[in-house]
Amino acid sequence: MLAVCVVTAAGCASGTSIDLDAPDTEIQLTTPGPNPEVDEPAENGRVAGLGTGLWHGLISVVTLVISFFNPDIQMYEVHNSGQLYNLGFLIGSILLFGVIGFSGGRGRRRR
Repeated sequence: MLAVCVVTAAGCASGTSIDLDAPDTEIQLTTPGPNPEVDEPAENGRVAGLGTGLWHGLISVVTLVISFFNPDIQMYEVHNSGQLYNLGFLIGSILLFGVIGFSGGRGRRRR
């Protein structure tokens, strides 16, 4: 079991690229690369940090739906501070889905 986990994890290593080709379809599986906009200010002169990442994580479902209709809207701010923004985004997403999960079962109690 450990060997299967190690081989699977090795397949996710940085720089891996797998191309799956089917007639009239191409799926390219790659790992995320570096963000050249890290620590670069946006048009408003600001760099998104922990608080902005937290907010973007909390509203991620809403921005996802809006992005389907408006290509100018993105879920993730590329002009960010790096690890702190990522941490805020992750915490915001966890809080969002945690609240949704806990509130979803509140009205139904087992007897």
